[in-house]
Amino acid sequence: MDTEENISFEDLGLDELALAAVAKKGFKTPSPIQVLAIPRLLNGDSNMIAKARTGTGKTAAFGLPLIQKVRSESEYVRALILEPTRELAVQTCTEMQSFTTDKFPRTAVVYGGASMGLQIKDLRRGAEIVVGTPGRIKDHIERGTLNIEKIDYFILDEGDEMLDMGFIDDIEAIFAKANPLSRILLFSATMPAPILKIAQKFMGDYEIIEEGGITEEPLLIDQKYWVVRENEKIEALVRLIDMASDFYGLVFTQTKSDADMVSRLLDERGYEAAALHGDIPQSQREKILARFRIKKTRILVATDVAARGIDISGLSHVVNYSLPFDGATYVHRIGRTGRAGTSGCAVTFVRPEERRKLRFLQQAVARASKGEMKEDTIPSIEAVLKVKRERMFTEMKVALGLENPDFAEKSETNETCEKLENACGTVLEGENAVENSEESRADFAESENAAEKKLVPVSPVFEAMAAELCDGLNPQEVLAAVLERTYGKALDKSHYGKISAVKSGRDGRDGRSSNASDQLRLYVQLGRRDGYNPRSIAEFFSSLLNIPGRMVDRIEMSSNFSLVSLPVSCGNRALDLSRSDRSLPHIHVDIKAGDFEGGRRGSRFGGGRSEGRARSEGKGREMRGERFGRKSTFPKGSVRVRNALRSPASKGNNASRYKKNAASADEMF
Repeated sequence: MDTEENISFEDLGLDELALAAVAKKGFKTPSPIQVLAIPRLLNGDSNMIAKARTGTGKTAAFGLPLIQKVRSESEYVRALILEPTRELAVQTCTEMQSFTTDKFPRTAVVYGGASMGLQIKDLRRGAEIVVGTPGRIKDHIERGTLNIEKIDYFILDEGDEMLDMGFIDDIEAIFAKANPLSRILLFSATMPAPILKIAQKFMGDYEIIEEGGITEEPLLIDQKYWVVRENEKIEALVRLIDMASDFYGLVFTQTKSDADMVSRLLDERGYEAAALHGDIPQSQREKILARFRIKKTRILVATDVAARGIDISGLSHVVNYSLPFDGATYVHRIGRTGRAGTSGCAVTFVRPEERRKLRFLQQAVARASKGEMKEDTIPSIEAVLKVKRERMFTEMKVALGLENPDFAEKSETNETCEKLENACGTVLEGENAVENSEESRADFAESENAAEKKLVPVSPVFEAMAAELCDGLNPQEVLAAVLERTYGKALDKSHYGKISAVKSGRDGRDGRSSNASDQLRLYVQLGRRDGYNPRSIAEFFSSLLNIPGRMVDRIEMSSNFSLVSLPVSCGNRALDLSRSDRSLPHIHVDIKAGDFEGGRRGSRFGGGRSEGRARSEGKGREMRGERFGRKSTFPKGSVRVRNALRSPASKGNNASRYKKNAASADEMF
């Protein structure tokens, strides 16, 4: 290992122009995959498979020797690089161009979603190296605008990902048109059997290189998982974001619709989030990524395919909103944080019924890396608010010049946090204000690290405003009122929904929280089609029953209806109001008390009785529900349900009226 650490780029056989490009890029020492690949590409002639993880410098591993080998002008394409996604193709092309210190080689990039005409012009202008996605490369070959019959190098990057995305047929078609004598280089993060089949079919004799003693996962990643129900994942994610001092990360979902849903719910709560998936137009994708790179957007909700090729440093978190299908996908996801010697955090949300699947994933991860996924508890609302108060109070003191920034940073990890909490509680909560204030001043005065307190200069305009505000009043009370107006909304408990405790059961079967018997499970005929989301459902019941929104628990939503849990007394009151006021949506007891996770296993919703009309022992009436493609059972005798099904326009008008009434209520969630 010591000898590898002493190897420099000069030792790898790069010429002066390539070394100048290395210096320009700021590279100091080569990575292990670069040490293995660069000399072989420069001096050898065999085909090669390189096992290299994302973020290990593999683009430079094949890019630097390729630039050195293809440095003169050519009338035909000399090298073809296939990438699985548009983002990765653009990124690789940009990286290759950054290695070029002379006029040649010229590099062109082609990918779907962009103008075919402009790409044809670039190819006709001349390019020694072409980077592209399989589909668009195939299109250009069939159009006759790209000829690869004379290429010297055929490089497949992220080979395992291209197989997962179903590009095998396109790749075979491209191979059929390529120079059979070209040198084939395949880079892949994992080495599944289909990769070796490609090698046997197209590569003939080949060499396999792999980073010895290097794990597939960075070791500085704190891996943990939270057991949480599907409908409460967004609440867990919000708490995770607010617990972090400076959250900047990726949230992975399995489907495009989930990515859109999570992004929209975060946006509704005031977080800077955006969704990225295959249905996003290319121009919009580039804008989203640009905003994410400069941290205008701090949360990117993406599918695995869309996130492929995103190489952004400094990510603090990777969140698996949905459990990955396999260990390789998990390692790819979390490998986007904890890079370049920095620490990172990976949190995986696990549904109660996924515990058995989790065990298999843990075993796969243990075999692939030295990391370990450990179960952690979801922080309480009080813990989240405590951390937010500490952080906000410290930032405020630094901004006012009352605390040294270095000391403020240290105070987050030692006992001073408790002192700041006491001081923050003094100002924001107003309890025992004088006593706590005196004690806090004494504590800070005794601290060796406390900087000299000196307020930043204040404009005379604000001095005059402060004097007017404090005229005839206690300045401390005025300041407390100003702080509450400024920070009160950010520290409001109603921003967070309740997360029910999950009892561990045999084989991961879901267990209900101990207080479930104190709640009434209700069906309410308001769904996403009516313009509602979980938050607005909570607001509806908060306004209807004059209760805090946090008392509306375990909200499950479908296109046409919702399931909610309320305290028994509140639930009975909601039932009475629904029976007496026909302008309200239909509500009845969900006697099966199932949730949507149960719905996936075939359980049905509804079955409750309504207004004495559903007392027949019939099987109930089934209606097609949008949620998970299952059928949902509604009470046979429910007149309002039947009317709503026959007249969706009428139901939509009622829903609009419900929302209008809720918005005008005095007490809102």
